[in-house]
Amino acid sequence: MGIRFCTHGNLIVIVIEDEEVIELKKRKKQKLKKSLETKAATEIQAWWRGTLVRRTLLHAALRAWIIQRWWRQTLESLLQKKRREALVTYANTVRAVVKIQSLVRMWRIHWRYCQVLNAIRVIQCHWECHNCYTCALLRGHCVVTATHLQFHIEIINS
Repeated sequence: MGIRFCTHGNLIVIVIEDEEVIELKKRKKQKLKKSLETKAATEIQAWWRGTLVRRTLLHAALRAWIIQRWWRQTLESLLQKKRREALVTYANTVRAVVKIQSLVRMWRIHWRYCQVLNAIRVIQCHWECHNCYTCALLRGHCVVTATHLQFHIEIINS
């Protein structure tokens, strides 16, 4: 029950409410309160589930990052190992080439030196057979260069 006045103060309205209407209003208020509580609980649950999902996604992303980092390190170490093996192979190849070149050069110089020695022996043999070997002397001079041998023989008359 209640009294209400008009805005101008002329009219008085007396409102009588039944217990049913009051009960209905109370129920509406309770339903509204329950719906607000339910809505708040739903929002809290949604926030918590979102937090759990974000945490799970963060952990999954961190694990993926760790695996990727490990894989990149593994690939880098394999690449370094291949580079090292290639460098060792190259160094061994170069060493072998240099050794072969050295042996070939040595063989060529030795062959030329043997030719010069044979020529000297032939000249000495012919000189000893010469009639006047006591009058003159043979003086030889040999120069070894990287590409050839130079040999000079002088006959010196005494």
